[in-house]
Amino acid sequence: MGFLAPAFLGGLLAVGLPIYLHLLRQHKSTPLPFSSLMFFERRTQSSIKHRRLRYLLLFALRTALLILIAIAFARPFINSSTVASAQGGKNLALAFDDSFSMRQGDRLAQAKRAALSTIDAMRTEDRAQLFLLGGTTRILTEMTGDKPALRAAVESIEPSDSAASFAELSRMLRSMAQSQHGPVEAHLFSDMQKSSLPGSFADLQLASGIDLIPHAAASQAVPNYTVENVSAPRRVFDPKKVRVTVTVAGSNTPAANRRVSLLLNSKLVETKTIAVPANGRATIEFLTLEAPYGLNRGEARIDAADTFPADDHFNFSVERADPRPALFIHDARNTRDLLYFRTALEASNEPAFTLEPLAVEQSANVSPGKYAFVVISDVGTVPPKLEDALKGYVKNGGSVLVSLGKNSVRRVPVADFATNGTRYASPEGDRFESVTMVDATHPALNRTGNWQGIKFYQTVAVNAETYRVLARLSDGSPLLVEKALGGGRVLVFASTFDNVANDFPLQPAFVPFVEQTAHYLGGVEAAPPNYTVGSYVDLRTAGEPGGSVEVIGPDGQRALSLSEAARARNLALVREGFYDVRRTNGKHELAAVNPDRRESDLSLIPAETLALWKNTGNASAESSAPGQAASQHKIDFWWYVLLMGLIVAVAESVLGNRHLTLDKETA
Repeated sequence: MGFLAPAFLGGLLAVGLPIYLHLLRQHKSTPLPFSSLMFFERRTQSSIKHRRLRYLLLFALRTALLILIAIAFARPFINSSTVASAQGGKNLALAFDDSFSMRQGDRLAQAKRAALSTIDAMRTEDRAQLFLLGGTTRILTEMTGDKPALRAAVESIEPSDSAASFAELSRMLRSMAQSQHGPVEAHLFSDMQKSSLPGSFADLQLASGIDLIPHAAASQAVPNYTVENVSAPRRVFDPKKVRVTVTVAGSNTPAANRRVSLLLNSKLVETKTIAVPANGRATIEFLTLEAPYGLNRGEARIDAADTFPADDHFNFSVERADPRPALFIHDARNTRDLLYFRTALEASNEPAFTLEPLAVEQSANVSPGKYAFVVISDVGTVPPKLEDALKGYVKNGGSVLVSLGKNSVRRVPVADFATNGTRYASPEGDRFESVTMVDATHPALNRTGNWQGIKFYQTVAVNAETYRVLARLSDGSPLLVEKALGGGRVLVFASTFDNVANDFPLQPAFVPFVEQTAHYLGGVEAAPPNYTVGSYVDLRTAGEPGGSVEVIGPDGQRALSLSEAARARNLALVREGFYDVRRTNGKHELAAVNPDRRESDLSLIPAETLALWKNTGNASAESSAPGQAASQHKIDFWWYVLLMGLIVAVAESVLGNRHLTLDKETA
């Protein structure tokens, strides 16, 4: 027994009050008239009767009342063992690890044998629930005592390509303990991989009453080499300028040389040898990639010669294409902005676009649909027919970049921004605006460098605060704004691309800004060269027109049902391989998917860490008899004590009134 608030036991000192009332209070006698005391002998007489406790039952009730109140406020509790006996049965949670690392050796078979043995040991009264740990927790069976159903579920388990999470397991067990309203005996069938632990040990906390029993399918760390990553361009325009970097890692391995092969569409491109340090990683480069036009399936392989060949290769996708045309609409009298923009675009190591200039006076009948993106550079009025075509182009997924200058002071084309006119500053002295805020998280700005030295002498004030502001000037006005329109986007630059309104084209940030903005608008970097199992690929945007998306999975089958193809906005990538995605806007993507490479580190959880994890449940595996499982928990019974105090208070009140009545009658 213990007390949650032992400080309140100090209230026991109040027990002295009834002792004072019943014993120590000075005795007062009532004087009686008497004729004469001359015949009495004077002597000291001691009255023992007056030193005795009066009304013993009342005294006991008052003392008990004070003691009970003090104990109730101290919150007493007892440690009790809740025993699931043969009459009640046990609740078992069977957590099975089907992650990618369980493909190594016979780990899956060992885990299945342990799970089947646990099911065979269940009694008739016991119930169990089976769920999987790979990726998100998946429930295979409801809580049941049907042994054949549980055995069939275990036999059907196959290894997945996902990564296990012991933090997710602990969360699941906490939820189960709440729903079952009692202790849970949790059996974990896993290789106890160290990489499955969360970053914070607090995430492993188990609820009170959970007894974790691990069944390890691996006894020691296994040496393993793996292709950890492949860095390759998403699109290739000139195969001779391509650089593919392959990273090979080893865990629990000695220093060794490994052969690395680069394949494209299952055909060998080149093979090189790499020296991998002990328990470390190394990288190697391939400087050419002769990819045919279209989407290609790339792969990097190693001759690992280890016992886990499933991670000895790495998938990536690459698209070979010619540079796409981009339309640059400008005023016929101004070619300086065209000169600087084109020069910056062509300065890229591998230009992805060819710029086609067009005077605004000749653009009425142009069709923007054949261009990767469109630039509108400081034009006064866009022909209505062209503007309608551009709005439809953007709503269908296209992109437009608008720069503003002295000719475009009334409104922003396509985006329909209102403007407050042009503001000027003097080039002499310090009378200019500088950039004070740049959103470095945006794809068009994350690698452009420092903007602080750029001077803006002329800008256009736009009323676009309700849209995303990507850059802001020192006076607080927006410099670069993005507006989503349907499935596409419009970027508005509140100045020009020449060196008259600003000195931006003369600064180091201009070339990377033009290159990244072009890639962003043209969708060159829209998709990574590879994904990790468990991630998602976007199928459509919020404003994109309806229609069915076709997805062919790694097994060559459709990955979406008819209803999902018409409504789904993203797709969960649950298997290793290539997903062929064809969207409603005509975009075609080949998504290369690989297992999480943390699963390739086959190091085991240290024994002391596993012991700490088990102890967080405050569960005891000891049993008082065969077939019993006990768990320690606290029972708080303060309100029982308070109820007893209430009963004693009523009895004290009744008895006290009775004695008071008798004393009055005697007097």
